[in-house]
Amino acid sequence: MKEKIAFALMMGLITIGMIWFTLISINIGYRQHFLKIWFRFRSLAYLLVIPVLELTGAPAQTRVNYLFRKKDIL
Repeated sequence: MKEKIAFALMMGLITIGMIWFTLISINIGYRQHFLKIWFRFRSLAYLLVIPVLELTGAPAQTRVNYLFRKKDIL
């Protein structure tokens, strides 16, 4: 269980960082305070996304397991 939580936290941080870096680069370009803006938005998004990942991760995994379940061959 600890591994799944650590994985969700790490993937959330990486994914959010990449998405916000791209969006800020496209929308405002590389200005003087780019890294400050990026860090602020990444931090806010991280605080929002991690609880969502924790709440939706188990139901999503259950559905994926159901879709890819092994069928018994008689």
